[in-house]
Amino acid sequence: MIATFFSHGKLLLSGEYAVLDGARALALPTRPGQWLEVSEHNGPGLGWSSRDSEGQSWLEAAFTPEQLEQPVPSGPFPITPEERLLRILQTVVALQPGFLEKCRGARVETRLDFPRAWGLGSSSTLLANLAAWSGADPYALLDRTLGGSGYDLACATSNRPIYYSRIPGEYPVTVPAPFDPPFAGSLWFVYLNVKQDSREGIARYRKKQPVPQPLLNEISNLGTSMAAATDLTAFCSALNRHETLISGLLGLPTVKESLFPDFPGSLKSLGAWGGDFILAATPDDPSGYFLEKGYPTLLAYRELMA
Repeated sequence: MIATFFSHGKLLLSGEYAVLDGARALALPTRPGQWLEVSEHNGPGLGWSSRDSEGQSWLEAAFTPEQLEQPVPSGPFPITPEERLLRILQTVVALQPGFLEKCRGARVETRLDFPRAWGLGSSSTLLANLAAWSGADPYALLDRTLGGSGYDLACATSNRPIYYSRIPGEYPVTVPAPFDPPFAGSLWFVYLNVKQDSREGIARYRKKQPVPQPLLNEISNLGTSMAAATDLTAFCSALNRHETLISGLLGLPTVKESLFPDFPGSLKSLGAWGGDFILAATPDDPSGYFLEKGYPTLLAYRELMA
């Protein structure tokens, strides 16, 4: 074994979409993440194997040095997994030319701790691990490949909740957030059985009018209120207000309005609206409620957090 790298998954508790315009977000690294192991390989190029959380291979590929050092193509980001990976690797080489030598005669195996469909950051953890292996700037790699705010890359290397902000065109600012809720036993993560494409959500958000600065400031302050809340009532008050604001920005109903209008507690979308995980805040175990609604994947806060 030459080297091993690990990056945490992520959940965005506050600031979804608005973080793209400079709002400060409250983000949570998750205990499950992705591993990247590099070993020696007989051959001139790079061998690659990606495994899911069950240990099953979902991508096997091999890349020659000539492929890796090709100029990064322009145009839309590829759709197929192998083409996407090649584009990312070519971008790493463009950012860090010495990385090509590390790829010669190497074999990489990646391994996820969480199901691929969960949306906890299979792509962002890959970028973070590749940046750590190559020495490339992770945010430059993100900007030239998948795009987005970069909060997921900040989560990848953090062991605790963070405040994250990035003014367009500037380098991100990440600071620890004092989020260690005494009411953690009342917080649950529910998987909606849909993997949401963040880029689609971002495109929809970008079609809206520019967000006024006072509204961005309020969204930032609501993240602070969530982190500082000492009881569930105060936390839910900030959470509900945040849902209302983002609903207005997107022109979409909240997840409670659209799916769970009779839920006896507060609900919040986490990240791109319409899929992946939501947060349920309630003093009573809601597993029976969500199971009856057809959503069996429910994780306690302490079970998922790093």
